[in-house]
Amino acid sequence: MSKAFTRETDTEDEEDVAAPLPAGGRNYITPEGYARLRGELLHLIDEERPQVVEVVHWAASNGDRSENGDYLYGKKRLREIDRRIRFLTKRLEIAEVTDPSAHHGKSQVFFGATVTYAEESGDERTITIVGIDEADSLQGQVSWISPIARALLKANEGDAVKLVTPAGTQEIDVLEVRYPAPSGG
Repeated sequence: MSKAFTRETDTEDEEDVAAPLPAGGRNYITPEGYARLRGELLHLIDEERPQVVEVVHWAASNGDRSENGDYLYGKKRLREIDRRIRFLTKRLEIAEVTDPSAHHGKSQVFFGATVTYAEESGDERTITIVGIDEADSLQGQVSWISPIARALLKANEGDAVKLVTPAGTQEIDVLEVRYPAPSGG
């Protein structure tokens, strides 16, 4: 069958590789996370996509498209960009921007808190509880639906909470809870 009559599909056609939202569908996100996702969306729409479209147009004008690497790669990259644009648009539409600075000075753990805790082994760790789409474990940012965040939410400084992991249950001690200061507006 001619390739012209087949539909090219990718395995993640409609969804990007992000964590699914929990039942109830709230997509909490910090103002910084919202701005970062919105910035990425605008960059894709205003800069990257038009550049790739230009390359594909140029490559298509060169003739035989079946062996034209610029054309084939460009079409693939356009599909990736369009998929990411759809994903970001959907996520931003349902985003519930929550400003953690509203809790500044409090010692109870809520969304946006930076928490220092001690494990049973004595190791201390510091994490910040953020939205699903902005979590980055290398930066110490964990999603509010992660097991550690769920264990810590609503705890106070000085509390001991139970963390259930695949390796078993362990008790962790909440040492410090911090929130960003409100911006002087």
